Formats: sequence, C-alpha cells, structure tokens
Amino acid sequence: MSDDSFIREVNEEMRRDQAHALWDRFGPALLALAVLVVVGTAAFVGYRYWDETRANRSGDAFSQALKLANEGKSDEALTALAALEKDGYGAYPLLARMRAATVKADKGDVAAAVKDFDEVAADADIPSGLRDMARLRAALLLVDHGSFADVSSRVEALTADTNTLRHTAREALGLAAWKEGKATDALKLFDQIASDDGAPRNARERATLMSELIRGSGSAS
Repeated sequence: MSDDSFIREVNEEMRRDQAHALWDRFGPALLALAVLVVVGTAAFVGYRYWDETRANRSGDAFSQALKLANEGKSDEALTALAALEKDGYGAYPLLARMRAATVKADKGDVAAAVKDFDEVAADADIPSGLRDMARLRAALLLVDHGSFADVSSRVEALTADTNTLRHTAREALGLAAWKEGKATDALKLFDQIASDDGAPRNARERATLMSELIRGSGSAS
C-alpha cells in the first residue's frame, strides 16, 4: 500500500468517526427539529384553510343578507344579520351590526336604528374610525327625526378641521340648525363647507345653495 493510499484511508476513517460522533451528539435534536418543521407547516396550512373557510362562509352569509335587504325582505334580512352578528367571523359581525341598523332605518324604525348606531359608537373595542362613522350615521337620521341638540351631541366633535368626516358632519349639523331656526349657525357651517377645498364637489355645491338660500331669506343676522 502506498503512503498516499494509507493516508486517504486514515482520513476517511477519521471522517467516519467524526460523522458518527456528530450524529450521536446532534442527530436526535435534528430529527426533532425536522419533525417540528413538518408539523408546524402542516398546522399553518391547516389554520389558513380553516381561517379562509370561516371568512368565506361569513362573507357569503353577509352577501345573502344584503340581497334580502335589497329585495325589501327586511325581517328576513334582520334575522340573517343577527345570526351573522352572533356567529360571524372577522369583521363580519360588526358589518352585520351596522347594516342591521340601516335596515331598521329603511323600514321606518328610526329610534331602533339610532340606538344601534349609538351602541356601536360607545363600544370601545371598535376602531375609532368606525365609531365616528356610527355617530355620523345616527346624526344623519336625527336631522329629520330629532333636535339640533341630538345631532350636535353626536357630530360636534367631528366638525374639526382635521377630521376626515368634517364635511358630512358640518352638513348634518347645518341642516339641523336650519331646521330649528338657527340660521346664523347654519350659515356659518355651510360657508365652511363651501370654502373647504378638501370637501367633495357635490358637498360644496349643496353648501353653496344652502348659503344662498339662507342669505336670500334674510333670516341670518
């Protein structure tokens, strides 16, 4: 046997011994890690499927409830929305809650609709943007079915220059003021909307018409 062959055999034997030693030391841990990776991947895929299935089921139920409402089947829509509010997944219970209030308003039960919107607005677990939207929805109903104080208590804070809902909040408050004979207050609010470059064009147009109407009536001092 040549020296080179002998050295190669020794090196190979040493490598086998080192490999056995490493396996004896780390093999069980590597096997456990591999099992955890496989189990973790399977669990993640299973959870994602379960999550998507629940979301899709709730989405389908919400769509069906909207279809019933659009067909004028208010009572059936409310029943479907109540079930979704109780057993729905993700954002659908809240969407069902808000939509149910709108259905109640559409069928003439304004008091119940306002109550539902007020409850959403008072729920600290709901994101502030959606709570503000609920306040605004209640106020819009109360323009025709409540007092200026009712509307103001819900949207006064939304009329600030930094609030994204300020245009509609000011319009609701302005209409409530005009309805109650507070022409000066109404004119100020409509002028704010008309001069706000950030307001939608249709909102500015309505505000301009209201400002002209109030000035033309001579009721604003």
